[in-house]
Amino acid sequence: MNTRDTEDVTAPLRGIAQDPEAFAAYLAQVQLVLLGIGTNLQVLRDETRVHLRATHVEGDRFYHARLRALPVERALKDVLGHVQALTEGLEKSTFKRRAHADDVNSLPGKRKEKAQAKAQKKNPAAIAPAPEFGGGVPVGPDSGYAGPASIYDLGDRRSA
Repeated sequence: MNTRDTEDVTAPLRGIAQDPEAFAAYLAQVQLVLLGIGTNLQVLRDETRVHLRATHVEGDRFYHARLRALPVERALKDVLGHVQALTEGLEKSTFKRRAHADDVNSLPGKRKEKAQAKAQKKNPAAIAPAPEFGGGVPVGPDSGYAGPASIYDLGDRRSA
């Protein structure tokens, strides 16, 4: 397979990877195919189990056919588990792809809010409204001049 063949295969998938809705639709189609395969494998597992457990050889005890069938049954069970895990993984990746697209779309707004918060933190006087009374000088009991300067100044204070 040369690079030209690879490019022919990846070109449609590139467009699907870029669009979250197309990505979800494509993975839904793949998931439907896998679910169909899983259903066929379940029927095959059941039919194989019945046939293998019914196959007795002369000189067998009653449990020998079952013991011979167990490795085949276990292998089919493992395959079915992998198919189930694949379908769950496809669903999970679809949700993660949509969450990523939502995060990317909301990122400019988050950055704008963060920049505004940073600007307000650096220069609160320029953004905060001016006080209505006192000409810019705080007035009242919370003015900062009469209260304690730190938590250590909160000791036993008695007023006159």
